[in-house]
Amino acid sequence: MPDMLVKLYELEDVWQFVAEQKRLGITIRKPIGPEKHILVQWVTDNFGVPWSGETDVAFGNSPRSCFVAVNNETLVGFACYDATALGFFGPVGVMPLQRRKGTGRALLMACLLDMKLKGYGYAVVGAVKDTDFYKNAVDAVEIPGSSPGLYRTWANT
Repeated sequence: MPDMLVKLYELEDVWQFVAEQKRLGITIRKPIGPEKHILVQWVTDNFGVPWSGETDVAFGNSPRSCFVAVNNETLVGFACYDATALGFFGPVGVMPLQRRKGTGRALLMACLLDMKLKGYGYAVVGAVKDTDFYKNAVDAVEIPGSSPGLYRTWANT
């Protein structure tokens, strides 16, 4: 699975995706301190231990480098950056019943625009399974020779 590169400086600083998700009853926001253990456990239960470890790291960053999607006080998605390595986006996960509503793209955009506001010029999306999603959403390009990339050590343990 290749890594992909996103030019953050070419992203428009438009947050309309937050309002679009709100019309669907979904709130995109950063989690607060009391939600840390709930979020990390939810990620463990729904997406596995490796992603919950990354979520824990992103939650511990200051400022936090993660966002959640909430529908009727229920977590339905999350996304992180600066979790495995600085400048890396991911992981991102959305519950199966919530998919195809733009929530994954909204979480992606929230993270990428947050990175842009912090001064990053580029973001790396690591070990991408669905390259078309990132190509279509943010014009990401594959990084030649990037597989297995940064995750190669974990994959061999």
